[in-house]
Amino acid sequence: MNKIILSLLLGLLPIVSHAEQGLKLDHVRIDLSDQASLQRGARIFVNYCLSCHNAAYLRYNRMGHDLGISNQLVKQDLLFATNKIGDRMRAAMPAADAKKWFGVAPPDLTLEARYRGPDWIYTYMHSFYRDPKSFSGWNNTVFPHVAMPFVLYGWQGEQRAVFRNVKLVSHVMENGKAVTEVTEERVFSHFVLAKPGTMTPKQYDLAIRDLTNFMVYMGEPAKLERIRIGVYVLIFLAVFLVLAILLKKEYWKDVH
Repeated sequence: MNKIILSLLLGLLPIVSHAEQGLKLDHVRIDLSDQASLQRGARIFVNYCLSCHNAAYLRYNRMGHDLGISNQLVKQDLLFATNKIGDRMRAAMPAADAKKWFGVAPPDLTLEARYRGPDWIYTYMHSFYRDPKSFSGWNNTVFPHVAMPFVLYGWQGEQRAVFRNVKLVSHVMENGKAVTEVTEERVFSHFVLAKPGTMTPKQYDLAIRDLTNFMVYMGEPAKLERIRIGVYVLIFLAVFLVLAILLKKEYWKDVH
């Protein structure tokens, strides 16, 4: 029993950590039945994410089949890091070089949406800002001191983050006496668009929604198929339940 309670508490740790950080995520509408959105998201991912990040648990031909993209179009427009459509989606950049240049190897993104959640990814891609003190020249309010440079700044533009100082009051015990401590913490307030990009805010929102949609698909490519089969299974069980009840009544009619 104690092990079960401990497992539940450990499962809540990511939620607690987000709450402690005061992380507010923007909601994004995910629709895996929107094939056009998934196709646009795949194009963004292959062109801008796959240069550094792997998606090694997904193959190009599986993606093309699920998204309604012919093998010819996959080879023509999406196959940059390899010449075999049956290969897994691996980054063009060697991991050793990435670690040397950025200080850490970029993570595989196949399951990132299942781990972080779509709202986290959507908010993260809206939260980059210029930071001359960082290694790459960029920082992120959702993931502070992230090593990743902002590859889509040409679309969104350059943001400036505005912070404010907040006083925090805490009560501690020193030598058996309650002591009040007042500290200041620098917290994020809002963004200011310092330099517009090639997209309007609405266009950029839609592009990131498509990218997030694709990454959710990538985390579980068979989800729509699983849901479709699940509906048939429930219908079968409902019909079987009716037949089982009728059969039970037939068997027990002489007893009652």
